[in-house]
Amino acid sequence: MNGRPGVFSLVGLCVLAGILVAGTVAPAAIGAGLLSNQVSDSVDTISAQLEAADPPLTTTVTDRDGTPIATLYAQYRLPVTAAGIATTMKAAIIGVEDRRFYSEGGVDLQGTLRAAINDSTGGALQGASTLTQQLVKNYLINVVDRTDPAAQQADREDSLARKLREAKMAVQLNDTMSKDDILADYLNVVEFSGTVYGVGAAAKAYFGTTADKLTVPQAALLAGMVNNPSVYNPYTHPDKALQRRNLVIDDMVTNGSIPASYAATAKAAPLGLLPDGPVTPSGTCLGAAPDAGFFCAYAESYLVHAGFTADRLATGGYTIKTTLDPRVSQVAKDAVDANVPTTQDGVANTFAVVQPGSAGHQVLAMVANRNYGTDPARGETSTDIVADASNEFGAGSSFKIFTSAAALVTGKAGLDTPLPNPDSECFPVPDSRSSCYTVHNDGHYADPISLADGLATSPNVAFVGLESQVGMPAVLDMAYKLGLRNTLATNDAGAAPDPASGNPQYSEPQSKYFRNLLSFTLGNSPVSPLEMANVSATLMSGGVWCPPDPILSVTDRNGNAVPVPRQACEQVIPTGVANTLEAGLSRDTTDGTSAEAAHAAGWTRPDIGKTGTTQQSESVAFVGGVDGYAVSSMVFADGPHPREICPGTPVHLGDCGHGAFGGTVAAPPYFHAMSQLLAGVPDQPIPGPDPAYLQARG
Repeated sequence: MNGRPGVFSLVGLCVLAGILVAGTVAPAAIGAGLLSNQVSDSVDTISAQLEAADPPLTTTVTDRDGTPIATLYAQYRLPVTAAGIATTMKAAIIGVEDRRFYSEGGVDLQGTLRAAINDSTGGALQGASTLTQQLVKNYLINVVDRTDPAAQQADREDSLARKLREAKMAVQLNDTMSKDDILADYLNVVEFSGTVYGVGAAAKAYFGTTADKLTVPQAALLAGMVNNPSVYNPYTHPDKALQRRNLVIDDMVTNGSIPASYAATAKAAPLGLLPDGPVTPSGTCLGAAPDAGFFCAYAESYLVHAGFTADRLATGGYTIKTTLDPRVSQVAKDAVDANVPTTQDGVANTFAVVQPGSAGHQVLAMVANRNYGTDPARGETSTDIVADASNEFGAGSSFKIFTSAAALVTGKAGLDTPLPNPDSECFPVPDSRSSCYTVHNDGHYADPISLADGLATSPNVAFVGLESQVGMPAVLDMAYKLGLRNTLATNDAGAAPDPASGNPQYSEPQSKYFRNLLSFTLGNSPVSPLEMANVSATLMSGGVWCPPDPILSVTDRNGNAVPVPRQACEQVIPTGVANTLEAGLSRDTTDGTSAEAAHAAGWTRPDIGKTGTTQQSESVAFVGGVDGYAVSSMVFADGPHPREICPGTPVHLGDCGHGAFGGTVAAPPYFHAMSQLLAGVPDQPIPGPDPAYLQARG
């Protein structure tokens, strides 16, 4: 506390109020009385707000090892203590803004009296704010009222009420805080243009240094900016900034902070700015590394759905440690970039990796050949194409997983059950006026064919027939249970349902739209690549679904743990069904649809897999898993003019007659990445089938 100076300041304010009343006509005196009441009523409330409101701080997002991958902020601020601010900076701000800072009681009575008389007689309100008053004003504008434009306007208005309110609160602060702490708080909250707030951030953004190492020219430049950050921005108005800097240097001489002999040297120094600044990290996930952008966006979205607001994340000063595995992520990114270059016209390759487990499904990597950004010419997109149902063409025959699981659970078929499989068939459509739904096999297959052989070779007729027998409600329910939770909530364009459209395709969620559409098992609808990886994780976890979780921990600005609400894991299918289906999926890379690509890659590990190819080859997929990694790799047309995807080096759009397949184009990145990640790691066997699910029972 500062004691007597604060008392004298309060007495001065009382004298000021008396002068206002005595020196004006009755209506003005009445107005002053009302004004006094207004100020008294509001100061306590505002003071409480000042005490309760923490300044916005940057949030750091890290990988699982604690290495930062992104910074989130609304105001780029790096707080420092009083001891962490150079004496040059303190001297510069005091010299130009408040020379009597250490001797005054929080207000400049002479200046405030002059301003008040001017205002009460109709003149323009004048300045004379001390640094303590400026701290109050800046804290209100930049912290307490930063999301309320109307309140911010009131904080800036040229009125006596605002001036007296600031003065009274400044006196209170002066009585309860040391001068050094007041000065540090001011320098931590004040704006230095754009999104740069506080001297710590300004030192780094403008000069690439820290607040404790600021030289006289640097400190003078920053001190000069606070009066009007736009006018004195050294990047946009270097001449004005230089003139203002040199004025501050002169003020430092006048105030005795630096000798006059040094002023000429200081004023001759160049601005010394970092090029292309102010240099600040991106305040969003758009600034993350190429292999971390989509992951960061998903982590942010996950926390918002868990109850954090976007503003809270951008201002809370949190440390968010994610589950991102830097090695897995980089290897996966290299694999998709090798398959489809980042700037390849019209072709996206997404890749998601989830770690199975009965207690949780941690997301290890979410990458694409595209990078998370805003420049399409550089192969960037601001849509989270890995997490969202942005693959509007679908995952093809990998959806046969859901029909198979539903058949096993209901007893309509077992792994050895023969399924009718003619070259073509027209299936009755339930609750539909159309005569039937015609399906053709792409090639010749055994008729009948066992479910196990069907999973390896993927005939369409057998699975649509099985889907018809099981029933669409059971198949859709199974897709939801195994992992397509968000996917099925979107419409058939991958967006939120739009009831106003009047078209069921867009007005209904997929869970409702596909009730009577047997095409579902052929995977021609929008799907989330991440959720398809999590489907594999559910099977590999013995039938336990868990949400794909990107968060290890969240700590607040003080290092305290912040709880993150999480959905509970669920046993969605019996373990015997999961093991049996895994056994049925274990042949894809040995003698199934991806066997040729596996052989070419030298792949011999036991794994599970299911490929998918849409009718026009506008999307192909490989969904599988091996040794603790559940994976989806999807290649799809993502440009405004989608066409057939063609295999090659690189994968490209074209008219290649018989285009890409999941085995030829989507599976190779899986073999590429997993071979590196598992080099030297012993094989893990795939569970054998449960005898109870080998034959039909229903």
